[in-house]
This record gives sequence, C-alpha cells and structure tokens, in this order.
Amino acid sequence: MNDQNSSSAPRPKKRDVHGWLILDKPVGMTSTHAVAIVKRVFRAKKAGHAGTLDPLASGCLPIALGEATKTVPYVMDGKKAYRFTVTWGAETTTDDTEGSVTQSSDKRPSRVEVEALLPRFTGAVMQVPPKFSAIKIDGERAYDLARDGEDVELEAREVLIDSLDIVAHDGATTTLEAACGKGTYVRAIARDLGRALGCFGHVTVLRRTRVGPFTEDGFVPADELTAAFDDPAEAEAHAASLLAPVDHGLSEIPDINVSRHEAARLKRGQGIILRGRDAPAVLGQVAVHCGADLVAIGEIDKGELRPHRVFNLGAG
Repeated sequence: MNDQNSSSAPRPKKRDVHGWLILDKPVGMTSTHAVAIVKRVFRAKKAGHAGTLDPLASGCLPIALGEATKTVPYVMDGKKAYRFTVTWGAETTTDDTEGSVTQSSDKRPSRVEVEALLPRFTGAVMQVPPKFSAIKIDGERAYDLARDGEDVELEAREVLIDSLDIVAHDGATTTLEAACGKGTYVRAIARDLGRALGCFGHVTVLRRTRVGPFTEDGFVPADELTAAFDDPAEAEAHAASLLAPVDHGLSEIPDINVSRHEAARLKRGQGIILRGRDAPAVLGQVAVHCGADLVAIGEIDKGELRPHRVFNLGAG
C-alpha cells in the first residue's frame, strides 16, 4: 500500500524561475547532470548551461534558468579563465588523464624553459583542437568518432590567448593560469607546450575560474544546492538567494534605458527611433532596460533600435 501511495504521488509542479546559478562544478560531475540537479532543486521549467565543462574539470559552470537562457550566447562569447596543472613526461590520446599514453620522455623542463616559451602561446595563435573534443566533423562529435577508433583529423584554427602565466612549478609539473577567448582548448596548450619543450605533457588538474562576467567570487558550491531545510518555504527562499539576475549575463555589452511606451513597442517586436540629445551614442548590440527591468537585446543602427530578443520580466 505504501509503495502504491509513493508511486502515485503527484510530481512537484514546475515553476517559472529566471536567473543565473553560477555553479562551482565538482570533479566527476558532467555538465548535463549539473543542469539536471539545478533544474530539480529549483523545480524550473527551463534550464541550460553556458559552455560544457569536462567531468574531470572543476569550477565555473553558469546555468541559466528561464528567461536567462536567452542570454546564454552572450555569456559563451565572453572571455574564459582557467587554472591548470600540466604533468610533464607523457602525452595522451585525450591530452588529459583519461587517455592512454602515446609518447613519453624522461626529460623534465625547468621553470625558466617553460617561461621562455609562453610568449609563443599568447596572442592570436593557431591551435589544433584535441581529438577528443566536441567539435563536429560531418555532423558527428570528434570525441564520438575518436572513441569509435576512427582517425580524427582536425584543422588548426585561430584562437586568442590573452595571457598565460606560471603560478607554480616543481619540475614534474607546472601550474599555469590562462585568460583566453572562445574556442580555446587548455588541453591543447598543454600538449603543444610539451611538444615544444621536447618532454611531452598532459593536463592533470583543470579548473575554470571565469566565464564572461562570472568569476569565482560568485560561485555556488554544489552542496549549497542540496542544503537540508525542514521548511519547504525556507528551502525555496534559500535557493532563490543563490541566483544572479538575468541581466548579469549581459553585463559585457552596452546598456541603454527606454521609456515604458518604448519598452512596450520593443516587446511587441517593433523598432523605436532614438532621437534628441539624450539618444545613446552607441552602435551595435545593446541590452535594453526600462528602469530596473530587462526588456530586450537589440541592435542600434542609423538611429533605430530593433529588438532581437525580448524578455518577459515585467516591463512594458
């Protein structure tokens, strides 16, 4: 009887929840599983992440809820930062600890040797992504093809690495911090550094410390999500306190403010003309607010603002 009652119990009703949860993802958890946990905790109707983080990596996994999912592309286009440890002496099929060793060496580089090569790996550089990556080849993920034993050949592509600095070195390993643009693979940096040094290398520890506007000071540990509360209302309030507003995902693009009448037009998909001395002196993409409410993402061209995405968060 108890089993019947438990199996027939109604599922909790899903809610409209809007905002960003900046999860400090632990090692061993997939990005998909992380989204599922967040979605369950918030009973959210809609959720998605801004950039996959490998199971072996920890750190910043921004998860968008509700209307925040509309801002995911803008977060993914932002700068990334990583702290990672390279173990010297072996290159692997995956460029991390999951793969098998393909090349090895007894040589171990000095800090001076590593440091001397870092300028070669900063700025606009050509990088061949790891074979075990999410890049698509004829519609298939490279890592799926590689796991099936196919010989995966990926072309070099230009990536931007703003900075690459040593934070620790003990001979066998070097820990570095990198700030880089979209599409950069830290595992490829480790692989290419090892080859250039003649000692080979692979990533053994990887932590993402920034994605776009989201940095470590706003990370939410996974155990904060599952904190136990006797009162469901208290648990719900605690979860809500962990969310960053939807528009935090747009803090790296210009912002303008419009009147309530203009906001109503934008939310209907109509453009508005920006006139007068108070018209914003910006071009291109902007985040549009009416007071404190996020209204739309639009583009300004020749004095006209046209909406690309509109938000159902209260203005207009």
